[in-house]
Amino acid sequence: MSSLVPIIPDYLFSNELNVTAESSRYGPASLSPLQRKYETLEDDNGPLGALLASKAFVQLAFTPVMGYLTEILGCNIPLLIGSCNMLFASVLFAYGNSYGILVLARALHGSSSAAIAVSGMCILAKHLPKELRVKLMPLSFGGIALGVLIGYPLGGAAYQLLGKAAPFLFIGFFVAVNIVLQVRYLKEDDIENIAQPIQENYTEWVSLLKDKQIIITAISICACTSTMAVLEPCVPMCVGYFIGSHFAALLPVLPWRIAISGMVLAGLSCCALPLSNSIFQLALPHFGIGLGVGALDAALVPMLASFVDNKGSTHYGPVYALQQASVAVAYSFGPLLGGQAVHYLGFPWLIRIVGFMNLLVCPLLLELDLEKKKKIIFSEDQLPSYSSIENTQSVTQNSWE
Repeated sequence: MSSLVPIIPDYLFSNELNVTAESSRYGPASLSPLQRKYETLEDDNGPLGALLASKAFVQLAFTPVMGYLTEILGCNIPLLIGSCNMLFASVLFAYGNSYGILVLARALHGSSSAAIAVSGMCILAKHLPKELRVKLMPLSFGGIALGVLIGYPLGGAAYQLLGKAAPFLFIGFFVAVNIVLQVRYLKEDDIENIAQPIQENYTEWVSLLKDKQIIITAISICACTSTMAVLEPCVPMCVGYFIGSHFAALLPVLPWRIAISGMVLAGLSCCALPLSNSIFQLALPHFGIGLGVGALDAALVPMLASFVDNKGSTHYGPVYALQQASVAVAYSFGPLLGGQAVHYLGFPWLIRIVGFMNLLVCPLLLELDLEKKKKIIFSEDQLPSYSSIENTQSVTQNSWE
């Protein structure tokens, strides 16, 4: 659905331009079509922003619901619901002409993103071996970056050559094929769970969501993702995210150290962005932001499943719902607050503040050093008491006697 971004703005403003031209057919035209288009862009930027941001707000609202449904109905059924919503949203985008229909389609897009992201992460966490999660789970993040890289140019080209409906019908076709495959491999136990919902231990859910390491992970993901949310993802940023999410997990470095390195890289890239004076110089900080965010996601998202395993639980739904909610918060409130702050602070200081925020959050990631905590616990458990030392000495003396 990334093909929506280059299509909808031009489509909305072109419709507005046609209405203006129709109304002024019998009167003098004071502006050229290009001038009227830029004038419309400046005046009606608010409705466009509301349309594009509605997806993140709906995703934020539906994420906790999908975390609950994955534990009640299993993972496959919410995944199927999200795919069906995506298909319906594609059809509405293809044939919808009014602003209200486009907002409805964007809202369905947000609900489907929440369902697919939460259920998909839970499926990977449940079925992948613990030692392979760090290497295989980041591949799903690379798929997101690859979809953005393909969606922008192909969506724009198909819109110019074949019209607005063509790219969305193309997406709808692949979503329909995906739905058929999901129905074909839907597990019977997930169907039985619909008729007989299980009673979940909500106290265990609350204890998971109150865990300090899980909260720190969610805050770090939200802060680092805000660097991409304030800036519209571009080609260098998506390439950097693709590389970071795929190859960061292959490094022989502990995940929490990779997360700190990625967050520092994203923060420093934000601080360097206002210093750019050319397109090439602008591409380097964007690439660094994408690389840092991708490395952080590749390191922290698999760790969330490890936190759940360490507590002896298998309830991955609430944890990954919290992770997706943190991403949705960044993409919903980041552009909204950034758009207001840029009028008071200016873009250079706004992006510097975002970078400083990432650097300030970095020390919190030291709490994720699981190996250090294991050593401390092990040393405390193995520490001998004075009574045991005295007993050992007495036994030794008796044996010599």
